[in-house]
Amino acid sequence: MAGYNMEKVVVSVVMPAYNCEKYIAQAIASVLKQNVSLELLIIDDASTDGTRKQIEPYLSDERIIYTVNEKNCGVAVSRNRGVSMARGKYIAFLDADDYWTEDKLERQLALMEEKQAVLSSTARELMNERGELSGKIISVPNEITYRQLLKGNCINTSGVMVLTSVAKQYPMEQEHLHEDYIMWLRILQEYKIAYGLNAPLLKYRLMETSKSGNKLRSAKMTFGVYRYMGLNIIESVYYFCWYAIKGVIKYH
Repeated sequence: MAGYNMEKVVVSVVMPAYNCEKYIAQAIASVLKQNVSLELLIIDDASTDGTRKQIEPYLSDERIIYTVNEKNCGVAVSRNRGVSMARGKYIAFLDADDYWTEDKLERQLALMEEKQAVLSSTARELMNERGELSGKIISVPNEITYRQLLKGNCINTSGVMVLTSVAKQYPMEQEHLHEDYIMWLRILQEYKIAYGLNAPLLKYRLMETSKSGNKLRSAKMTFGVYRYMGLNIIESVYYFCWYAIKGVIKYH
C-alpha cells in the first residue's frame, strides 16, 4: 500500500507459521482485507515446505513483516516473538490455517474500545481440513471470568484480541500444555473479565494432528493446566468434569 503510515498501527496481527503452505495464503488475504490500521507479523518457525513461496507474493505490502526463526522453536515462542515486535495498541492472533471474515477486526476493535477491555474473543465456525465450512458455530459468552474459563476454554486463540501491554506482561509458556489457555487464565486472574463477540467471525480449521484435535491428549493437557495454575486435586477434578461435559456438547 503506497504511502501507508505505519506510525498509526492500531492492531498488530501475529501469525505463527510452520509448514502451512496449503492454507497460509487464505489466512494472509483475510488479514489484508480488514478495515483497520494494522501490521501483520508473520513468524515462520523454520518451515521446510513451500510456506515461504506462498508468502512471497504478499511481501510487497508494507503492512507485512516477515521473520524466520533460525530453528523450529514452537508456536508459543513464535507468538511471543511476534508480540515483542508489535507496535499496535492491540494484538490479534491468527493461526496460519484459519481465516477471518472481512469485518472481524473492525467489530472486535469497537467492542474493545467500548468496554475498555484487555481481552476479548469471537465465536467461530468450524471447517474441515479441506476448508469446507460445516455450519457448526462455537459460541462465546458475552462476559468471561476466571472461574468460568476454568470450566472450559471458550477463548480461541485465532479469535483473540488483547491489549498489547497485557500480552507482553503475560507471554505464552508451558507449550507442552495449552499455552494459550494458561495465558488467558493468568490475564483473568488479574484483570477479572474478558468479553465475547458472539458472531462467527473466525473460520476455524479442525486438524487431526493439532494438540486440540487429539481429544485424549488435549484432556490430559487441560488437567495439567489446572495443576500448573495451582488448583489442588479436588478442584482440578471438579473443573475437569465441567470441561469434559462442555467438550461433548461443543463438538456434537
